[in-house]
Amino acid sequence: MSEAETIGVDLGGTKIQVGVLAGVETLWESRETSRGQDQDELVELLVREVNAARAARPEAVAVGLGIPATINQERGEAVSAVNLPLLDLPVRDVVAERVGLPVFLDNDGNVAAYAEFLYGAARDKPTMVMVTIGTGIGGGLIIGGEIFRGATGAGAELGHVVIQADGPPCQGNCPNHGCVEALASGTALGREGRAAAESAPDSALGKLHAEGAEIHGLAVTEAALAGDATAIGVFDLIGSRLGVACAGFANIFEPDAIVVGGGVIEAGDLLLDPARKEVRARALRPMNETPILAATLGNDAGMIGAAALARNELERQG
Repeated sequence: MSEAETIGVDLGGTKIQVGVLAGVETLWESRETSRGQDQDELVELLVREVNAARAARPEAVAVGLGIPATINQERGEAVSAVNLPLLDLPVRDVVAERVGLPVFLDNDGNVAAYAEFLYGAARDKPTMVMVTIGTGIGGGLIIGGEIFRGATGAGAELGHVVIQADGPPCQGNCPNHGCVEALASGTALGREGRAAAESAPDSALGKLHAEGAEIHGLAVTEAALAGDATAIGVFDLIGSRLGVACAGFANIFEPDAIVVGGGVIEAGDLLLDPARKEVRARALRPMNETPILAATLGNDAGMIGAAALARNELERQG
């Protein structure tokens, strides 16, 4: 793969991150909020940010979009998103027409997995599963060194694997109940943290709650890393739920590794150790020995992977 400059876009449930990259080197970067916008506003945001990247780095040759939606690769559509108002949007062609560059599209979990495979925790691991934990839970699969997309491009929605059949309704536009996203996402972490704060008023979380502070995922993470037993207990719960899902992924794919990324991975082993314990207990041998690794590219994985996707697909087209 050459080191041509490409634009990588990671559109999330609450933010958009755009960078111009040569390989893994970021040459220009921008971050903006994406919360509370309708579909037309999101398109305008995409176009505006990509054009800003082009203006800053006019030698960029292509754009890669990582979108948190089911994707139709043939039509270049964002078919449906759980945490953003996207529905049957021909985003590839719309953005390409507005910015004047070739545009390549994939699910945000797929491009994050691609980045970790090329440059991060799963480098040289040609079969890997990626789970990204943020507002929701994204998934990505690399099989034989290639992104697995399913029949039309919508596959590997790992956050919507059910781990509790009679569990709570999933969030956003997902019609299901008991999805791992509903039970182990950053949103779920905040919800369980609030419940724990109310039941343990003398804990650090309880004191935050009494002061009127918002108990969100970051607050739970900070309290757990500072040693608050109640917050650590919340991570035991969330990590165990994640581990139930990972045991299933291990059984199905027998990957070289399962890589966990997204904002919640800042908790490190407080999240991963309970997940590893569940995999050891639940998965079949030898899959119960599947390594569960922390992503190493942090919040940049989606942006890096989207840029790499654009570079690779442009080369394939010749």
